[in-house]
Amino acid sequence: MPTVSLPAPGRPYVLIEADGTRDVLALERDEIVSLYKEHGALLLRGFATDVEAFGRFARQFCATSVVNESPGRRMLDAERNVLTVDGGTGAFNFHPELSREPWKPDAAFFGCLSAPLAGGATTICDGVELVRALPAEVRQGLEGRRLLYIKPTWPGLLEFWLGTPDPTDAQLLSPPENCPYFFRKLHGEIVRLFTRPALHRPMFTDQPAFGNFLLFARFNNRRPDFPLLDDGRPVLEAWLQAIRATAERVGVAIAWRKGDVLMLDNTRFMHGRTAITEPGERLIATFFGYVDFAERDPEEPPQPLWRQRDFMPPLPPDW
Repeated sequence: MPTVSLPAPGRPYVLIEADGTRDVLALERDEIVSLYKEHGALLLRGFATDVEAFGRFARQFCATSVVNESPGRRMLDAERNVLTVDGGTGAFNFHPELSREPWKPDAAFFGCLSAPLAGGATTICDGVELVRALPAEVRQGLEGRRLLYIKPTWPGLLEFWLGTPDPTDAQLLSPPENCPYFFRKLHGEIVRLFTRPALHRPMFTDQPAFGNFLLFARFNNRRPDFPLLDDGRPVLEAWLQAIRATAERVGVAIAWRKGDVLMLDNTRFMHGRTAITEPGERLIATFFGYVDFAERDPEEPPQPLWRQRDFMPPLPPDW
């Protein structure tokens, strides 16, 4: 039987260590689901995990998956949608996977196929604990507010969601029911938009959490204008600095060991990474999916495509 250690101060994740069998697929699914719902982050350590085992483990919990189409990722297992992480080497600020889009996955899985000797740790931060630790003026400033994501379009995307690459004004104002965007013309160009609460409720807790694209956009992409507040103004720089400092204090780093599997509730936990010093040593597999025990997300459209089948977002022409 594996050894299960519940979260403790300085370790916000459940640690599950192999004892005897090293087959990650032999773990009891119901126990994993129960721990995931209660705590939101699980680190499985000491198991013999290769690409196939990692993909099969993730697929035990997820009915469908989504491909993160950001550049630099390499396909490891096309059948199960297992890819590598981003190909860069820089440090990443905290973010939930694909929080820049309205189909943010329920769960994010990471598997260590080759561990670096130094650097390249994955960092995680409990969005619920982050809200509790925020300065009162920042928390109160975010309560009840929404974030507005404005993104460009191209003919292929418009055809995917609206059925035509050249929609009329009436079609822009009345997208199909399962479309996650609304559309507007801005400076003569068609843009897509969606909104989410600045402080949201994760899938398996009623406590408010911080989990969005703000930190990555501001401190990695150098974008102070994405997302915006619901009144069209940027989030205050003082707030962003306070959120970042608090997240770094609340978050922890996980130094990878070969075979590790990290399972995160992507609606509650954010993740990032420290700078990678030896990219040739570090090989991390990823899988992003929608759990088959999901609770209804009122922010999603009815019958969202990503919960009906594995989802590949429409790709821009220069992808």
